Amino acid sequence: MKKNGTLVFGLLIAIAMGACATREKNDNEPLILKEQGSFMIGGTVIQDSGVFNTNTPISPQGQTLHGDHAYVFYQIPNAPRHKYPLVFLHGAGESAKSWETTPDGRPGFNELFLRKGFPVYLVDQPRRGKAGKTTQGSTIQAIPDEQFWFETFRLGIWPHYFSNSQFPKGEAALNQFFRQMTPNTGPYDEKVIAEAMSALFNKIGEGILVTHSQGGGPGWRTRILNNKVKAIVSYEPGSGFPFPYGKVPSPIPSISPFGALTPDSIPMNEFMELTKIPIIIYYGDHIPLQPSKIWSEDHWRIRLEMARMWASEVNEQGGNVTVIHLPEIGIKGNTHFIFSDLNNSEIADILNNYLISNNLL
Repeated sequence: MKKNGTLVFGLLIAIAMGACATREKNDNEPLILKEQGSFMIGGTVIQDSGVFNTNTPISPQGQTLHGDHAYVFYQIPNAPRHKYPLVFLHGAGESAKSWETTPDGRPGFNELFLRKGFPVYLVDQPRRGKAGKTTQGSTIQAIPDEQFWFETFRLGIWPHYFSNSQFPKGEAALNQFFRQMTPNTGPYDEKVIAEAMSALFNKIGEGILVTHSQGGGPGWRTRILNNKVKAIVSYEPGSGFPFPYGKVPSPIPSISPFGALTPDSIPMNEFMELTKIPIIIYYGDHIPLQPSKIWSEDHWRIRLEMARMWASEVNEQGGNVTVIHLPEIGIKGNTHFIFSDLNNSEIADILNNYLISNNLL
């Protein structure tokens, strides 16, 4: 699929719809694994000066601190049908839980793609979730802010969901959704995350990186560091769009409380690494194309606009980036969490068919 991938998406959706009967049958069959496990990857070690003394064990002298690694949980189906595993990196305030069971108890992307024959690797980024051990401390604030995130993630305008929202309704699902959010234990650092992700690809070999939201920035950096990343799938990347020096667009202003969106700048030789693989970006519903008085919609308007500018620059340099705004291809109501919305099986089928069309199986 080349620069104008939207033209073929009608066909891909039709194929996905045709797969529904087979999927429903497979979803009821036992899921048999060849292997599963977990490990830490990447990170650094701090060594305190002095000599450790067993008689003063609470003194840091001579002691070590291991931190800034990623946590990885993996599952390999009993009969893998695809050579490339999928590596999932979450977004802001989230962990690998994003890709697991949905807030209302349906299979998440990890299970959906295991059943399609993909090995899956779920990552907690450094300083988050099960990878919380950090070499740089921070203060975790206990601030009531969940209604803010309800609106940021475009579930609706509190306390009402958007009328066509694909987010699962009900108090129980919302309770699960709020509880899966988790804080940073140290400063957010794209470089630290990308280095840990690169170490993961060095361990497992070639694969496909699937990112969400804040994970988009570290995702681009991971490919720059490591050519074992054979493709990137990014759901609603929110920041960290890298442009080559001399071609960096101006920040895009917004009424969002996060302010204007400012792109990153990198050397051209690093930028060119992003032209060597297929990349697809998906955005959901309730993102206007013109400035909006609804801050949460305007917040994502500038991100979709920046994604399209970035895709244009990559493609101008010979790359293969496709940006899909789902309502424009007839898929309505998706939130920021496209992959766990009520239609996530359909979304998974669309991604699967994109991978087929790019010979990424």
